[in-house]
Amino acid sequence: MKKIEAVIKPFKLSAVKEALNELGIKGLTVVEVKGYGRQKGHTEIYRGSEYVVDFLPKVKIELVVPDEIANNAVNVIIENAHTGRIGDGKIFISPIEEAIRIRTKEKGEKALL
Repeated sequence: MKKIEAVIKPFKLSAVKEALNELGIKGLTVVEVKGYGRQKGHTEIYRGSEYVVDFLPKVKIELVVPDEIANNAVNVIIENAHTGRIGDGKIFISPIEEAIRIRTKEKGEKALL
């Protein structure tokens, strides 16, 4: 199993979620986060005062999938989160040793379904 963590632009969440659902991925976790990378924030003017916005709003998607569909899931995220502009985000992939559904005590890939 693989854990996929993707940090994307918030307005791309709906498209990514729908595409993952079409791939057969029924569950994911979404967290609103703030951060910066190459963008390094930007300057805004509010009520005549200039200030720097260091951390930009992003959305972090986390999902655990069977090894066989991990590459497809990553490709779906890339296709649907891509704008071609700086700040599109990043994807991180990690191996998962075990998954357990608390309610039924199912383990492994059965816990993902």
